Amino acid sequence: MTLPTIFDLCEPRRDVLQGTISESDFAADLAQVLRGDAPKEYLDPVRFFANTHPTRGLQDLLRNVCLRLTGNPHQVASIFRLDTNYGGGKTHALIALTHAINGMAGVPNADEFLDPALLPRARVRIAAFDGENADPLNGRPLASDLRAFTPWGEIAYALAGREGYERVRRSDEEGGAPGAATIQELFGGEPTLILIDELSVYLRKLKVREREAAGGQLTAFLTALFKAVESAPNAVVVYTLAIGKGGRATDAYTDENQFIADKMEEAESVSARKAALLDPTEEDETVKILRRRLFTRIDDAGAAVVIASYRRLWEQHRDQLPPAGIGDSRLEAFAAGYPLHPELIDTLREKMSTLGNFQRVRGMLRLLARSVARVWEQRPADAYAIHLHHLDLGFEPIRQEIVTRLGQRQFVPAIKSDVAAVDGDQSALAQQLDAEHYQGLAPYGSYLGRAILFHTLAFNENLKGATPEELRYSILSPGTDLSFIDDARRRFVQGSAYLDDRPNVPLRFSAEANLTQILRRQEHQADPGEARAQLNDRIKSIFGGTVFNLYPFPGGPYEVSDDTGDGKPALVLLGYDAVEVAGDNVAIPELVGRIYEYKDVAGGLRKNRNNLVFLLADQARKEEMKHKMVRRLA
Repeated sequence: MTLPTIFDLCEPRRDVLQGTISESDFAADLAQVLRGDAPKEYLDPVRFFANTHPTRGLQDLLRNVCLRLTGNPHQVASIFRLDTNYGGGKTHALIALTHAINGMAGVPNADEFLDPALLPRARVRIAAFDGENADPLNGRPLASDLRAFTPWGEIAYALAGREGYERVRRSDEEGGAPGAATIQELFGGEPTLILIDELSVYLRKLKVREREAAGGQLTAFLTALFKAVESAPNAVVVYTLAIGKGGRATDAYTDENQFIADKMEEAESVSARKAALLDPTEEDETVKILRRRLFTRIDDAGAAVVIASYRRLWEQHRDQLPPAGIGDSRLEAFAAGYPLHPELIDTLREKMSTLGNFQRVRGMLRLLARSVARVWEQRPADAYAIHLHHLDLGFEPIRQEIVTRLGQRQFVPAIKSDVAAVDGDQSALAQQLDAEHYQGLAPYGSYLGRAILFHTLAFNENLKGATPEELRYSILSPGTDLSFIDDARRRFVQGSAYLDDRPNVPLRFSAEANLTQILRRQEHQADPGEARAQLNDRIKSIFGGTVFNLYPFPGGPYEVSDDTGDGKPALVLLGYDAVEVAGDNVAIPELVGRIYEYKDVAGGLRKNRNNLVFLLADQARKEEMKHKMVRRLA
């Protein structure tokens, strides 16, 4: 039975397949959704929820907020904090919440996310402050003649229109926070949802000297807001905060996020109500989110057959792969994430995610969307799953993701030299190996180069690189052979100009070239004809001069004159590829004997034999001489 490939079992979404996903599709914008000018993937609730995986955190958020908005007496939490790193789904969750309180009209899979009976039936006042779109210095336009400078100015207008803004105009213009009673007036006794996103970006926009003053008023505003929400039985505030593991900010807005975290904690302590913490995307749900957004169809039953084939390979070669350990979860992870190979997800999540500007789920989605499009364009015969090596660095959108967006420009020389050349350049080492050794097979050289490169992309030194066992696990599939993987690894190590060649270091690239390796590769690429011509010229220049009449590389007696008119002896320099002697057992070669005996092809005897000096190459050192010329050219 023929094993099905990913092309048999999976169908990518149309925008992924056509490569038409725009940058805005990867960056959710809450303000655009509320204005009604967001991309359709976010604005249309049907398309939005079709592309969204119902994570546990998202389900909890929708359920608890809807219970609070409908006045359920058992739902006491009124403040929710979405807590994760950038690109982890915070803004996406706020957009889902917006669609939910608007009824999720026409969404066929609404019950995946929320019991439809919990959806609010009454009108819900909604206000959102999006720090990315705020303009604290010039004011954000609310109407043709109205601008808001503060979060409370924007929120007041969103909740109660111009009349609401007039209630806080002075606070907005002078930068002083309004009180809890004033904020509660804006609710009008109706269910109210307040969303606060990207406060850190708002703070970054403020002048440094104004930030501390604004921070004090921000604390006062948050304290008043929390009190106002607590006093209303059907009001909720949800805010986002990019805080990593250990409760410390680690992202691009580290200082601002930590500043806000401290202010939020201060406001919560004053209001005596701690925010309920939710993570919209927990680690084990990442791959499910990716599957849902990338593919419109995945045949999990057919995938089980493929995964079983991988299992047999892993068992067959277990001594040559990384140890599985107790509680090996590779098969479960593969089943949950098919067609994404578990090693691909682990590398992106555990290595590349340590880079400061790699945005967790969002960054993985952007990179994988481009890779899926590339794989479906090329349709490799060995694609039984999507591996790390299917992230083709020869494809310009993927190259730009690594070089430009992730800021890994220091590896451009290594990529061009060893992994994938750009148009117009000499083929990279991996491509040369594929053409010379693996024609008609999987491109093992390119697979090796790509896998090593992506394993190199990590912030922490101890995470960079891969062992031979890890590379085998990364590449091994029903369409590849372990012996060829090892062969490609040996050839790649021998020829690479940029691999880190320090002892006991995993295979990884360096930003600086290894000069020894560069010379070795240039020697391999040297033109034999050019090397021979240069060597011949060098030999003639060494043994030419005024003492002898030089006869270089004669093919027979007729090329060595028997005339001694100028009195100089004849130096007969035999070609090193034609004649050689062994230093420990000298025997006269036949060509030397003929030139000594005869002067022409007719058999005329040579008269001036004592005028001849023969010079021959030493058999033991001839190859060394040739190699030195090749190295000189390199």
